[in-house]
Amino acid sequence: MPDDQPTPVEHIPDRTLNDPHSQMRIRAAWLYYVEGNTQSDVAKKLGVNRIMITRLLSEAKKRGEVVIQIKSKLTSLVDAQTRLEEKFGLRKAILAPHTDQAADPTRVIAAAAGEYVSGLMHHNITVGVGWGQTLHSMLPYIEGRSLEGARIVSLLGGIAQARRFNPAEFAWQFAELFDAEGFLVPAPAIVDSPQTKHALLEHCGLDRIISMADACDVALLSCGGITTLTTSYRAGHVSEAERTSLIEAGAVGDLLYTFLDRDGVPLDHPVNARNISASVDHLARLPNKVLISGGPEKVKIIRATLKAVSPDTLITDEVTGARLLEEAG
Repeated sequence: MPDDQPTPVEHIPDRTLNDPHSQMRIRAAWLYYVEGNTQSDVAKKLGVNRIMITRLLSEAKKRGEVVIQIKSKLTSLVDAQTRLEEKFGLRKAILAPHTDQAADPTRVIAAAAGEYVSGLMHHNITVGVGWGQTLHSMLPYIEGRSLEGARIVSLLGGIAQARRFNPAEFAWQFAELFDAEGFLVPAPAIVDSPQTKHALLEHCGLDRIISMADACDVALLSCGGITTLTTSYRAGHVSEAERTSLIEAGAVGDLLYTFLDRDGVPLDHPVNARNISASVDHLARLPNKVLISGGPEKVKIIRATLKAVSPDTLITDEVTGARLLEEAG
């Protein structure tokens, strides 16, 4: 089978074994990706229509049962990765191939991140997770398997309005891939006042969950730009007036709803006083941090995040990588 073809994940959770729909989904994936049948041929063999096969294959990828891996390396990317590592003090830089500067790089970054994160996971690991479209898009590319003693900790509160990119939903789905325990923050990511934040943290026990970030072996992070309507603002947690105020105060974007200036310093701003998430100081002390982000609107916040928490690994696309090197001089 060619290296650039999707390969079915070997581990299938036990709960699928007695589920006819799950069995058909796995069989369809095997016939299509491994045996090389066309979707029409797979439909005939399974006695269903082609539309059903298309849906089954899509569902298999979303569930992480099919993982796409490209094992060859591009020389130009290897050189740029080395330069990024040297320039920003990274342990590892991973650049996903992406030549169309006008196209959204989310999918290619997610694919590269999924393969890398799959290799990080092991028994008894504690992983802190952020949120956002890029992290959510990574799920289909992760090779799930049952891990003993694994724990997944959400590093921020939830977003009631966001159906697709809710931090709690991402943390839960990520935990399910590894049959891991999930620890969620049962509160909004941004509350109405600093007093409410204090009450939730001090009197409702949320500080105990937030403090679990200190015990994380690895943190999976993504940052958001502020010049366009990114995930945070679409969710309605930051109003347009607040966004304008943050920009005027020098914000270039956010890391877990902590808005940073170009030097990676958290702003003294009312929005930052109302967020419920792991602090920048806490994140900086973690032993292994993976920053997964990219796109033209995120170059400044990626640089700020690199300064703020010193990630060990950066996963982005080649266009963003080139712009980071260009701006760094």
